[in-house]
Amino acid sequence: MTTYSIVLGRERHVFQDLKSILACASPLKSGDVLAGIAASSNERRVAARYLLADMPLKTFLEDLVIPYETDEVSRLIVDRHDWMAFASVSHMTVGEFRDWLLSYDATSEKLLAIAPGLTPEMVAAVSKIMRNHDLITVAGKCRVVTGFRSTIGLPGRLSSRLQPNHPTDDPEGVAGSTLDGLLYGIGDAVIGINPATDNLEACTRLMVLFDRLRERFEIPTQSCVLTHVTTSIKAIEAGAPLDLVFQSIAGSEAANKGFGVDLAVLREGQQAALSMKRGTVGNNVMYLETGQGSALSADAHHGVDEQTVEARAYAVARELNPLLVNTVVGFIGPEYLFDAKQIIRAGLEDHFCGKLLGVPMGVDVCYTNHAEADQDDMDNLMVLLTVAGVSFLIAVPGADDVMLNYQSLSYHDIVGLRHQFNRPPAPEFEAWLHRMGMLDHTGRLAPASASGAFSRNLLSYRASA
Repeated sequence: MTTYSIVLGRERHVFQDLKSILACASPLKSGDVLAGIAASSNERRVAARYLLADMPLKTFLEDLVIPYETDEVSRLIVDRHDWMAFASVSHMTVGEFRDWLLSYDATSEKLLAIAPGLTPEMVAAVSKIMRNHDLITVAGKCRVVTGFRSTIGLPGRLSSRLQPNHPTDDPEGVAGSTLDGLLYGIGDAVIGINPATDNLEACTRLMVLFDRLRERFEIPTQSCVLTHVTTSIKAIEAGAPLDLVFQSIAGSEAANKGFGVDLAVLREGQQAALSMKRGTVGNNVMYLETGQGSALSADAHHGVDEQTVEARAYAVARELNPLLVNTVVGFIGPEYLFDAKQIIRAGLEDHFCGKLLGVPMGVDVCYTNHAEADQDDMDNLMVLLTVAGVSFLIAVPGADDVMLNYQSLSYHDIVGLRHQFNRPPAPEFEAWLHRMGMLDHTGRLAPASASGAFSRNLLSYRASA
């Protein structure tokens, strides 16, 4: 094991291994403090960043933070590494890589080309020596485009997940929230519900509800019931109308086992969904969810800081060619991200790392009520992410998720962002909104649309009919 050291001022800082440098170089996170791996002082944090800046990128291919022999995510990262794609940046240190990412030379095309040659540890490392504005600037140049019935990630567009959660999965309640969102032009990324129960029969009932609604109004989008991947596989085998297979994932084998999955079962879910052949503009059939702190909460972080192990989850995502990936950035609570400063930083880090690795990254801009954050902080993060070119954001009625009991964005927030930054939804969904008379000639959500014929037809829909 290699030991690293540096003299800063009159003090010699010694780090026992690479993951110790990564943890100490990370901005302050309550989760890393809880794990006992955070820098003990700002001086030590700066020392770690100096060491990191001078470290060759190749180091991360030789000194693994979690051993290859004991972790299948490490094996995936090493075995899938593309040396040809890595060639153009292989001579760089982390600091030189940062400077190149911010240069004119790092175009969208070049960033897409090098993505298979980057590892999660490389992108996590470079993010730790970048300011928030650096993360926004580089992420804004990354292009990750995916498709199923709508095309997600095109430049200049902002997609959204419509999240009609209900505490009892009542069909009329779910349908009401869904119709409400559609009237705001929400749902082009996915209409996705967190079911109150993982029961196969209840989940299938929701899949049928969404499919009937989609077909009734010919909506060019996809639906997803966010149940366990094994339940989705059973639903497919039973002939349920399933569009996307969902699963929460993490950055270590042990953490994924805590979710009841491994790479084999995730690939099985992907193949099962592909066999349905329900996509019209693409075959990206997976929807994956992540979040800083998940590996630590499962005691499966191996001493790796929560941001680096989160980035490793994107290697798992990349393997499955997903339509959508989102970090639920403040959902786990203040034990892992204490306040708005940490939540905003984590949201920008996750979006940057995911996009740089070639993952179609979205964010659930959210917080729990016992965190030191409020809706003004979420306003800040949603604006920063929109400037950074986030693929999609999640919205719930009134920004208040009545089933999961946390605060997110509202349907109104998505409308506001689209108008303020001129970011229309996915092209197929935008065309549908025009056909339905929901947008005026400038592409704005027309004020009169709520009283139009289509809106009256939509509002008269009954889930039980």
